Amino acid sequence: MVGCRWKCLCVLTWSTGLPLDHVNTHKHFHLHPTILGAILRIGPAFGMTALRVPLEPGARSPVAAITRPWAALARRRVRRAGIRAPDHVFGLQWSGAMTAKRLEGVIRRLPAGLSEIYLHPATANSYPGSAPGYRYVEEFQALIDPAVARAARGDGRMLGGFADFA
Repeated sequence: MVGCRWKCLCVLTWSTGLPLDHVNTHKHFHLHPTILGAILRIGPAFGMTALRVPLEPGARSPVAAITRPWAALARRRVRRAGIRAPDHVFGLQWSGAMTAKRLEGVIRRLPAGLSEIYLHPATANSYPGSAPGYRYVEEFQALIDPAVARAARGDGRMLGGFADFA
């Protein structure tokens, strides 16, 4: 059943003609060993070359404490399978609340290596399926904030999606 759902999702993505940049799942369900196994088995057939592994440096939330060992295991499995995974992921501890100040701070302090920063930007805070309390509009504003843009262009940083860092 899991394989079928993933296969259907991959076929849908593939049929649009859009390249598959990377894979991640809602609430990081791909950290479950069975789900990760299905993704690693099925994904490459549809062009998957990268997968988010949510290991955020310094994250101290209860969720981070629970997911950290599973994420570390997932990173090893993903890399053994020849799939690219970021060295660091940012956005977990401020999910739904990544303000311009926080985003600029993350960007200015990025460690060496490949980092993924994720947000949940939108033009409305409430819509069907939205998460209660998420500040979607504020996260959208953070992405277009001039100070954030200056920080992102500074220090010779390379910006792009997973496909840009093959």
